Amino acid sequence: MRKDTGVDGDAQRMSQLVWMFFLKIIDDQDEALEITQDNYTSPIPEDLQWRAWAADPEGITGDTLLDFVNTDLFPRLKALPTVKGSRAKVVRDVFEDAYNYMKSGQLMRQVINKINEVDFNNLSERQHFGDIYEQLLNDLQNAGNAGEYYTPRAVTAFMVQQIDPKPGEILMDPACGTGGFLTCSMRHMRDRYVKRPEDEALMQASLRAVEKKPLPHMLCVTNMLLHGVEEPSWVRHDNTLARPLISWGQSDRVDIVLTNPPFGGKEEDGIENNFPTYRTRETADLFLALIIRMLKPGGRAAVVLPDGSLFGEGIKTRLKEALMTECNLHTIVRLPNSVFRPYASIGTNLLFFEKGTPTTETWFWEHRVPEGQKAYSMTKPIRLDHLNECAAWWGGAARAGRVENDRAWRVSFEDVKARGFNLDFKNPHAVEEVMDDPETLLDALNTAEAEVTALRGQLKAILAEALAR
Repeated sequence: MRKDTGVDGDAQRMSQLVWMFFLKIIDDQDEALEITQDNYTSPIPEDLQWRAWAADPEGITGDTLLDFVNTDLFPRLKALPTVKGSRAKVVRDVFEDAYNYMKSGQLMRQVINKINEVDFNNLSERQHFGDIYEQLLNDLQNAGNAGEYYTPRAVTAFMVQQIDPKPGEILMDPACGTGGFLTCSMRHMRDRYVKRPEDEALMQASLRAVEKKPLPHMLCVTNMLLHGVEEPSWVRHDNTLARPLISWGQSDRVDIVLTNPPFGGKEEDGIENNFPTYRTRETADLFLALIIRMLKPGGRAAVVLPDGSLFGEGIKTRLKEALMTECNLHTIVRLPNSVFRPYASIGTNLLFFEKGTPTTETWFWEHRVPEGQKAYSMTKPIRLDHLNECAAWWGGAARAGRVENDRAWRVSFEDVKARGFNLDFKNPHAVEEVMDDPETLLDALNTAEAEVTALRGQLKAILAEALAR
């Protein structure tokens, strides 16, 4: 694909690959469903199915292939007649904002033939490819702004592990990106709770997700197919915040929210009118207000938020007051700045809360980079086992037996209220580095500057002598 002049950068290459993967996976699933289900019909017209134009390695190529993809395949898939909750709707939603970037039909045929080597009906091959796909999503962190869609797998796994979702609990990610929280939750439930086909069906029927941008939506739907979801029509291509907050009624309530909402960005003009109590266009604030609203009584959430959400004032103060009076904000895990590198280098926090009872106290856990490592990086990312100490301290579902230590401390609701709902509490057990008095530091600085000046003078003399020769 790098040889093709039409595809520019990793994000476009990924987008190009994914619509091809999507059609191949859908076709492999269709072939299996045609055998296992009576009267099953593919949502894709026969002549547009992967097996009809792509499966034969000696099939159409060059300008004929390019013309078919651009003038036949894409326009007709974008115009598929759909009904809500159908596989046809999944296909149409994926292709709604998809594009063919490749300009060489010969190179496209080579890519197609390579994809044909994977049999997505073979469980071991699908699982192996799923691992590769997840690595591709991870690598998207280097693809410009596409990195915003990816949360480190260790972080999602820890949040899912502590929330402990079960089949039948309605689980929502209102800004799902590429679907990391969803796949991690399915993996968790399949390992622990899914024992019969009915459990699997109940789990899939209880998932909800929304993604605003076309590329991550397409990546997410394909991710769901790879993880054994036959009809991921519940992954909606929409803007969750475009709906008035008041319109989220009882029927929309969910048991669990797991999400890393976009932060640092601003929503388009007019969105703030959907949140009359919190008139802001800051995405993290709007999502927090929405999450509080959409949780059922007794519902629980784990949310990634930046440091600014903890100490911010104004609307952020009102939001935190609402959070702590409507929910039990029982735990905040403070992460080091390097966890989300290279996409972001700001401090982030994992907020865990339950709807229905007000907060009386909030526990903090300070996560530190492993000893001998200065920071997390692409080559040394955060791992789930790095969070084992926090998991051991957590105290199970009841969070009983927690004790303060050099990484854990607690604050009362009254303490938070007294500080104007500023939740940016530093670790009181941290040993501060002892600094010398200002006079001593100034003397050391002057000495260092004098040494630098002397060295610069010596260097100039050496260069002048060399030039004179």
